[in-house]
Amino acid sequence: MKLKDSNILLMGAAGGIGRHLAAGLLKRGANLGLNGFAEDELNKLREFLGDAPQNFFTVAADITRQEGRQKCLDGLLDHYGSIDILINLAGINAFTTFESQDPDSIEKIINVNTLAPMLMSHAVLPHMLAQKKGQIVNVGSTFGSIGFPCFTAYSTSKFALRGFSQSLRRELAGSGVQVTYIAPRAVHTPLNSPAVYEMAKEIKMNFDEPEFVADEIIKAIDAGKKEKYIGFPESLFARINGILPGMVDNSLDKQISAMRRYAQKDAS
Repeated sequence: MKLKDSNILLMGAAGGIGRHLAAGLLKRGANLGLNGFAEDELNKLREFLGDAPQNFFTVAADITRQEGRQKCLDGLLDHYGSIDILINLAGINAFTTFESQDPDSIEKIINVNTLAPMLMSHAVLPHMLAQKKGQIVNVGSTFGSIGFPCFTAYSTSKFALRGFSQSLRRELAGSGVQVTYIAPRAVHTPLNSPAVYEMAKEIKMNFDEPEFVADEIIKAIDAGKKEKYIGFPESLFARINGILPGMVDNSLDKQISAMRRYAQKDAS
């Protein structure tokens, strides 16, 4: 879908990837509604976007609640009259062994990473179907194709988001509404704790910069991609895991002791 003059609702706009994504979309002439959980996050986002075109507004809202999601959608409709693209980018993480993870943390990860994008998509879908065009973009992770130790709740949430995206895309075939699933590998953002970076260095985990990932997301949206995996060889491993999961098991078995050690450090 063309980006110039498109009305886009970007969830999780204040994060490390989100602010670069917002800047890139504004440069391409889009009209943006930018969501963040807290007003102080959005104040920093507005400062970051100071030199960018100013065809945007911000909305602080808890998207795990129905009234928060409706506030975001109503804001976009009030400002621009319609919605062309929804980008579900908001996400949270936790680096911990599953047995030591707080149950509230597990529930919050599922709510933010899976239920919120599903229900936000449900809210915008009638508008897109009525105009017979639109695009729902769900930003997942390679961890949504590879169940990764010590990120169990996060991986689970992204596996579910990938399945939702695939199912909805097939359901909407011929409607004019597209569904795009984008899976970055690890990204340098404040979402990661120092222990994650220490662990990543030991096991040689690759990271991308948020500016690069934001640009790849924009390219995927512009091209109307069904799916896009960012980063090699992780994109290859994601596909191998779907066919030969035992091969990936063997690879990760060699690294699990380091992962558990740093995960326990993060919890202390």
